[in-house]
Amino acid sequence: MSDLTPCPQCKSTFTYEIETGLACPECGHEWNPADNSAEDALVVKDSNGNILQNGDTVVTIKNLPVRGSSQSIKAGTKVKNIRLVDGDHNIDCKIDGFGAMALKSEFVKKA
Repeated sequence: MSDLTPCPQCKSTFTYEIETGLACPECGHEWNPADNSAEDALVVKDSNGNILQNGDTVVTIKNLPVRGSSQSIKAGTKVKNIRLVDGDHNIDCKIDGFGAMALKSEFVKKA
């Protein structure tokens, strides 16, 4: 088994070495593992354009309906200690009275 890093785009483990670094036979992506560029980092912005980080506190800007519940998360609800994830709902958090939630960053602002 090789010690090469998997492809950063498709996560394939079938990578191989080329002159300039590594290549993926499945998606054709080529990269240099020595280059840790900032473009691969996850950047999440709130509704005002502020960059969010893990552990930040945010406030909801509108009422958010909760699937499977008759209640909704009210505008102005403070959410502490968020965790950023990749995906459509890019904030994981725990909200008092609701439990674990996934929120979209477009519906919150940094507190």
